Amino acid sequence: MSDNLTDSSRPTRPAVAWIGLGIMGSPMSENLLKAGYQVTGFTLEQDKLDRLARAGGTAAGSIAEAVKDADVIITMVPASPQVEAISYGPEGILENAKRGALIVDMSSITPQTSVDLAKNAAEKGIRVIDAPVSGGEAGAIEAVLSIMVGGERADFDEALPILEALGKTIVLCGPHGSGQTVKAANQLIVAVNIQACAEAVVFLEKSGVDLTAALDVLNGGLAGSTVLTRKKDNFLNRDFKPGFRIDLHHKDMGIVTDAARNVGAALPVGAVVAQLVASLRAQGDGGLDHSALLRAVERLSGQQV
Repeated sequence: MSDNLTDSSRPTRPAVAWIGLGIMGSPMSENLLKAGYQVTGFTLEQDKLDRLARAGGTAAGSIAEAVKDADVIITMVPASPQVEAISYGPEGILENAKRGALIVDMSSITPQTSVDLAKNAAEKGIRVIDAPVSGGEAGAIEAVLSIMVGGERADFDEALPILEALGKTIVLCGPHGSGQTVKAANQLIVAVNIQACAEAVVFLEKSGVDLTAALDVLNGGLAGSTVLTRKKDNFLNRDFKPGFRIDLHHKDMGIVTDAARNVGAALPVGAVVAQLVASLRAQGDGGLDHSALLRAVERLSGQQV
């Protein structure tokens, strides 16, 4: 980051490039703009570029244009193949960012992809931290995300003011790839929790209980959770507009089950839920919010959905 001083002798804010302006990336980049950062963005959808410009950011015509003058480059794309696509090659980040730049990859990808990116970037004099997030679309909008980071302490410290404009709980978890490992564990817990909530909803409804009252009292006790708080209205209203798509949770369950196999950790319940997520996706519900696991339980319970 730049240590140059302005005329008023205040440190200048780093120039930020943002690659990937989807459900999470758009509100997150806007929170950086609100915090006073200069943000130049690139994404494949013109309407998302227009949204960034309306919020006060600068829309770039390519990755190369977005990153060439950036001190910090934030990436938020769906999966490992997309991270590799935007990072490598003649039009990618590594060939076009300046030496000394810091890449903050906030995508949810395999730990090995993060390790490889950091190694390849170091050869170009570019630093990397992996910083995946949890909290969904609401957490992104409200800037209360949980951010789990892997990388060097000095790079984490440098990125911290930016991360504090995006999230509330920000923790360095270890070396490169550690953030992704913790995110994989997060996705395991969230999926199992949503599945348990969905089963409880169907059980309660089939028993003739007032669902709103039941979920309120459950959420006030030991069964309560952030998942239930965030997804209660999705269950009650059968509103599965995507905050976090089943397609992406399917990808994440693949990451965690593969990583667990590699280290010799058994995930018996996680493996079952991974199959239920895969089943829901195969039935055409991949574009729905992951709270749509309720639909899978309803189908298994003989309901028409």
